[in-house]
Amino acid sequence: MPKLPEEVSIDVGLDEAQDAAAQNARFPCVLSVAEAELPEVVLRKRSVDARKGSVRFHLLLELGAHDTPELGLPHPRPVGEPRVLIVGDGPAGLFCAYELARHGVGSRVLDRGKPVQPRRHDLKGLNRHGTVDPDSNYCFGEGGAGTYSDGKLYTRAHKRGNVRDVIEILARHGAPSEILTDARPHIGSNRLPQVVSSLRTELETAGVQFQFGAKVVDLVRDGARVRGVRLADGSELEAECVVLATGHSAADVYTMLAENGVELIAKSFALGARIEHPQSLINEIQYGAAAKHPALPTAAYRLAHTVEDRGVFSFCMCPGGFIVPASTEPDALVVNGMSLSRRSSKYANSGLVVGVEPADLARAGFTGTLAGVELQRRIERAAFAAGGGGLRAPATRVTDFIAGRGSSTLPSTSYLPGVTGVNLADVLDSAGLQFAKRLRTALKAFDRTLRGYVTAEAALIGIESRTSSPVRVLRDPESLQTPAVSGLYPAGEGAGYAGGIMSAAMDGMRIARAIVESGSR
Repeated sequence: MPKLPEEVSIDVGLDEAQDAAAQNARFPCVLSVAEAELPEVVLRKRSVDARKGSVRFHLLLELGAHDTPELGLPHPRPVGEPRVLIVGDGPAGLFCAYELARHGVGSRVLDRGKPVQPRRHDLKGLNRHGTVDPDSNYCFGEGGAGTYSDGKLYTRAHKRGNVRDVIEILARHGAPSEILTDARPHIGSNRLPQVVSSLRTELETAGVQFQFGAKVVDLVRDGARVRGVRLADGSELEAECVVLATGHSAADVYTMLAENGVELIAKSFALGARIEHPQSLINEIQYGAAAKHPALPTAAYRLAHTVEDRGVFSFCMCPGGFIVPASTEPDALVVNGMSLSRRSSKYANSGLVVGVEPADLARAGFTGTLAGVELQRRIERAAFAAGGGGLRAPATRVTDFIAGRGSSTLPSTSYLPGVTGVNLADVLDSAGLQFAKRLRTALKAFDRTLRGYVTAEAALIGIESRTSSPVRVLRDPESLQTPAVSGLYPAGEGAGYAGGIMSAAMDGMRIARAIVESGSR
């Protein structure tokens, strides 16, 4: 018998996608072995391939695999009193606490927002009444911005940590088993809150402490060494070290850090709008005649184009999803996208954003480390005013936007606070940068890639401004601590070292291991 590879890839038709017997019947020919000599075959990765006009599934299979081991090993161990304060209960903070507990190190996780269940009530206030709680919203609260914003787990950051470890931990805590094999795994905003709660329950059982409604307003220091934090109620908490995992929207944290002498630098980010299409149209563009086949998932897309040395690209594409208000200030408008696990909404939406470099900010008159934050704030407030208040969002049909005019009528939308027809270019360009021009050029290119993408059925809805942090908190590449304040560990998206749930979780775990190694010396 010939030596068999450890893995093999095969393409199967849509009707074979759920038929294991039909797939198995092909292996003897593919592997050039008799059927009786076939080893056990386990699916490791599944993706849709719609290239060359023929839609099929691409399967990556492991040969000779045996029983699947228990997921997410090793488990957290019982811990003692908290040695580490973790500020922020998003993926970076939560997985930092998880990895510390694996090593028997206790921590206390602080979050300015609320646990997932009471947080739901504040989201209803956002969607139904346009009311913003600055400390409990789509960005702040248990699980961070990702909890109610889709739960996409796709990442290219495989060099930053163990992607499979994070995926297995999530699956063990209630995420659908499909995330273990899907090429673009996704949990869904309806299921992710239960996953986050399950993670917290396991950590609390091990002795990790959680404190909500705990807004950190200052560091407590002993010279150049951090020894704790001060909360908004005036109380102080002490620990051996502090992990800052506060997310990309906690702009007040940057000001606090600067006042403590922590070095910050402006970094590149992206800003634009959400584009919304009928999902049926995206399905037809991507799948053609096979668009209604029951085996196919709701179609997604990824687009990128360079305009005048700046990237314009789709971001956080949500098939079968909804646009939601992600504002953290009552007089500013920010939108984001999310999908439920079934992705059954009749709308598809995606961020469509333009890259911003620090040099662009300087040319537009925004200076200093927090220049990007000021740009975000100015455009978000312009969007709020253009929408007419109540978190109504300014919007323009895509065809009108390309023609350089506003819209008097708009297609139906998933965005519950409602939309107001305007010329969105006026909002995008209100800070003196040429976002609208670059978006127009890119939209024409995208329509050549996805025929039918530019249509009067689609609308640009603004503003998508929280794609990533515009600030990086400097840390030593070896110790991962800030050079100016020892014992302070910046982590995740808010510190400028991650760009999504997976990369933030892996960065939090990396911080945890650095803390463990530091304590062992």
